Amino acid sequence: MFGRTHYRSGMTMLHPVIKKAVIPAAGLGTRFLPATKATPKEMLPVVDKPAIQYVVEEAVAAGLDDVLMITGRNKRPLEDHFDRNYELESALIAKGDDDRLKKVQESSDLATMHYVRQGDPRGLGHAVLCAEPHVGREPFAVLLGDDLIDPRDPLLRQMTDIHARTGGTVIALMEVDPASVHLYGCAAVEATGEQDVVRVTGLVEKPDAADAPSNYAVIGRYVLNPAIFDILRETEPGRGGEIQLTDALQKLAADETVGGPVHGVVFRGRRYDTGDRGDYLRAIVRLACEREDLGPEFRTWLRHYVTEEM
Repeated sequence: MFGRTHYRSGMTMLHPVIKKAVIPAAGLGTRFLPATKATPKEMLPVVDKPAIQYVVEEAVAAGLDDVLMITGRNKRPLEDHFDRNYELESALIAKGDDDRLKKVQESSDLATMHYVRQGDPRGLGHAVLCAEPHVGREPFAVLLGDDLIDPRDPLLRQMTDIHARTGGTVIALMEVDPASVHLYGCAAVEATGEQDVVRVTGLVEKPDAADAPSNYAVIGRYVLNPAIFDILRETEPGRGGEIQLTDALQKLAADETVGGPVHGVVFRGRRYDTGDRGDYLRAIVRLACEREDLGPEFRTWLRHYVTEEM
């Protein structure tokens, strides 16, 4: 429960351990049409796993084994992927194909999965609000599926550890070229004395470069105080006619008596953006190159292709 204090070995914990993750997955994926006409964008493969599986694996690695997906129409394949497929498993058992059987079963054994439909696509803030009946008055994490974080750079674990010490809300930030800041939510920050941890004093959704308070962009990882639900219920539609999570976070940052302070973790690790076609292809190439089973042969072919064929 929200009022109960838990402890991790070797750490002084003042705030509850976060166990629940929310993954908004109701978008239409229009940038990937026609591939996403009948297939959810979250199910597009990144090498040999759907993108959404990387996100769930990240949550589980950070200790969040209760996962709620916010879905919409035509998202049934997400539920099927994280469910058992007895016919396929039986066929693999009959063939003695233990390696593929293990891979098939991994997704269904990852976490306790829950699903709720968003209904009207009214923005990220509304999608998060749909999680309230499941989350209750506990702090929770939100992971956006377009941002894949390399497991060697445990961003979410760092964020939950900071929350355990500070409470409130913790968001992930990344320094971007000022010319690109209009593509992101942007944070006004002040130093805390801790490396790559800042105090967030304000947020603006997709500002013009001249109006941006910094070049610290919000990326798709959040650890949220449940007070965010009360604010989202009162948040009017903003940019694009949608309920913006950034607008609600701005209210938390402006008045920490509402739900505690807002801190930011400046992420400098490996991040793969799968929300854009070009970045999606680059993510596949980078991950394939680093795979022990695929990398050596694939890198050799790639070098030949770039030097000989281009």
